[in-house]
Amino acid sequence: MSIRFDKLGVVIALLVAYGALAAPFATFRANRIVPGEAKTILDALPAGAGIALLALMVFAAIIILLKTPTLLRLVTAAVALAAIAVFIGMAATELTPPENTYARISPASGFWILLFAFALLAADSITRLRPQPVVRVLLLLVTLGGAAAILMSGLWDGLSILKEYAGRADVFWLEAGKHVTLALGSLAASVIVGLPLGILCHRVEPLRAGVLNTLNLIQTIPSIALFGILIAPLGWIAVNVPGAAALGIRGIGAAPAFVALFLYSLLPVVANTVVGLAGVPREANEAARGIGMTDRQRLFGIELPLAMPVILTGIRIVLVQNIGLATIAALIGGGGFGVFVFQGIGQTAMDLVLLGAVPTVVLAFAAAIVLDALIEMNAPQRNRGRTA
Repeated sequence: MSIRFDKLGVVIALLVAYGALAAPFATFRANRIVPGEAKTILDALPAGAGIALLALMVFAAIIILLKTPTLLRLVTAAVALAAIAVFIGMAATELTPPENTYARISPASGFWILLFAFALLAADSITRLRPQPVVRVLLLLVTLGGAAAILMSGLWDGLSILKEYAGRADVFWLEAGKHVTLALGSLAASVIVGLPLGILCHRVEPLRAGVLNTLNLIQTIPSIALFGILIAPLGWIAVNVPGAAALGIRGIGAAPAFVALFLYSLLPVVANTVVGLAGVPREANEAARGIGMTDRQRLFGIELPLAMPVILTGIRIVLVQNIGLATIAALIGGGGFGVFVFQGIGQTAMDLVLLGAVPTVVLAFAAAIVLDALIEMNAPQRNRGRTA
């Protein structure tokens, strides 16, 4: 019987082999800013634990490499990810000297490579299994619940990123609230404005090119430049318009960040609304007219429901984009997770950078999965399972 290899599995297995055998698993630093000392799996963990983790990686690599059942591959990815999470916490405990509050233990490149490899395996397995949208959301909740359980257990307390969090817990949640408010608030504003504007562009064709070209032009402006451009006009409004300052409008802070994110959000919403409405089958409109439906009834009863998957795709793009761009708002005092990113860069403290970057990535990833599920649930039955 011939042995069959999985093409993607070969790549993932090579990543696992490199991450486990060649790359460092953890980094020890005497304090938060000095260069670190790389530690392999065997150096970072107690002898028995290190051998156990390596054995698990070898076993997982064999399953990944061969053409094995998809469900087995998914279970392998889940077990491996859980093991990596547990063992990096053990490494922090093992490497931290007793009574030493200055030492910092960080995940090294091997940890991140292994994390990426098994996350890729999990994503590929889920794609092959084609679970229902609700199941994908449940898998996301289980994953987030597992991470929350590890955080609450104290297993990761020895990691440097958690030590950075411990000294900034109150500020962290304050900035998290600002980040989410900026991302969701600008999304809501763009939908309120962009959806009617997209409908208008669809109905009034001469208006379409001018609006879309203007929004395309805004998209070409770098985010930092747009934040800077908005400082002067918003500062003028704050000084000269009664009540504007009381509403929080000023040259720096959340206001220019909100306006910039709103402007960036308009193009995907408007363009996808136009494309979605243009894709409504002519037969559906003609049938609606034949039974005497008015333009308003056709819009809300036929056109928008059929265009909704495309419109939701634009909203997905906006939300993921805004979660990332909101990080830059910290440069003009807008708050958010970018506060920790730029503080960490200024202090050469990479763990502080991660304190801002990791939750941003998690938020964007979770938002993409949830909105992908909504898109598929709103898609016609024949297209379900095909959305990315």
